[in-house]
Amino acid sequence: MDYFPGNWGNPRSRDADDAYLYSSDYLPGAHAADDAAARRVPDFICNPEHMPITHTQQPIVTGTSVIAIRFNGGVLMAADNLASYGSLARFRDVERMTKVGDYTVVGASGDVSDLQYIQHLLLKLETKEKYLDDGHSLGPKNVFEYMSRVMYARRSKVDPLWNSLVIAGVKDNQTFLGYVDLQGTSHQSPTIATGFGAHLAQPILRKAYESVEADTLSETQAKKVIEDCMRVLYCRDARSLNKFQVATITNVGVSISEPRAVEVDWGFAEKIRGYGA
Repeated sequence: MDYFPGNWGNPRSRDADDAYLYSSDYLPGAHAADDAAARRVPDFICNPEHMPITHTQQPIVTGTSVIAIRFNGGVLMAADNLASYGSLARFRDVERMTKVGDYTVVGASGDVSDLQYIQHLLLKLETKEKYLDDGHSLGPKNVFEYMSRVMYARRSKVDPLWNSLVIAGVKDNQTFLGYVDLQGTSHQSPTIATGFGAHLAQPILRKAYESVEADTLSETQAKKVIEDCMRVLYCRDARSLNKFQVATITNVGVSISEPRAVEVDWGFAEKIRGYGA
């Protein structure tokens, strides 16, 4: 991929005097004066100050999987508290699930700074709804449609929010669970997992949900499945942490637990062969 913003969407000339082609001033620590071709053109061409702003064009500090499952009367969602700086487990107390209104929880994996921006948008949306005071309150479907439009709009500007969102809620005795990605693609499902959870936790969630009749999974069964999934993710996802929160959304309201951990037995590792062992 060409990381030089000045090249995006512009026809390239192979002329030897093309300062853009041979300049390296877009690299960290480089200066226009270091390039012979750049010195032959006006300063404004190679001055990085005139280049497009490229904040958060790739994820920097990120969170991993968010998982959720519907049960009879509500939805459970879980996410760990780790925010990784590359492969460094940098921040260990980040809350990646946000309560929106009285009925909804939004969980996010991906870039943490973009998550903070999304939380700001949702807070403004919630404040605006309260100012109207028209008797209407935001439900999970409203938040789901709003975020799908926001994500698609940012994708269309080639400036996406680098997140995968899980939106869950209960309003008017109707449970809701939906997913929105950074391109604005959205769908609804009784079980959802993002990140590595889509590969490791989703099969466990689906098996549990499909093992009983439709919408008869109890809250106790759902909690056990969630804990099993978080245990598997901690053992197999290098960007996860054995410290997570669980959000419970029912007709009674929304509650997000304090961070907790699950018991993990590493005895199985002795039987693993390969990878140099």
